[in-house]
Amino acid sequence: MHGAHLAADLANLERNTPAHLVRAVLRGHAVVETELDNDAARTDLLRWADRLDACFGLPADDRLYGLVNALLAESTGSPYISAHDGRPHLHYRLPDSGVVARIKAITSSGLAQVICGGGADRLGRCERARCEVAFVDVSRNGRRSYCSVRCANTAAVARHRATAAEMADPAPLRDVRSHHRDSLPSGHR
Repeated sequence: MHGAHLAADLANLERNTPAHLVRAVLRGHAVVETELDNDAARTDLLRWADRLDACFGLPADDRLYGLVNALLAESTGSPYISAHDGRPHLHYRLPDSGVVARIKAITSSGLAQVICGGGADRLGRCERARCEVAFVDVSRNGRRSYCSVRCANTAAVARHRATAAEMADPAPLRDVRSHHRDSLPSGHR
């Protein structure tokens, strides 16, 4: 899931994000080499992030599979096992291929692993109004709708306030009462 989480965090970056903030995201995901060689590398990575962003919040269908397959075709080589840090794990690009190429391989393969292992609906997009944050749903039941507890609470408060406002408006109730009263037999009014 590491690659999918990195994909979500990159997808959530603004396209004019400064290099030091991009490096902070990479460090947060234990990407060892976080130095982006130049502005062209940062621009390439942020363009890639746009393509990753398109994969979140889509239904499990051929369109999503096609997007991820295109990312995989562009980014991965032959996977191989490495134990350079003392424990075996998969690498999808050779170490000398450059940081952006390795990030592309990690993120595209991470998205594919989530789709095939947990289901495409785990690549979510926040349902709160005016929030479009991409996230990977790692909840047990796979029913997460919001990117954070804060967004879930904000949406719940908004629903509560909307319901309370509907209940507080006496006009609809008055109309119902008068209609009900008018429909009763004359001796029951």
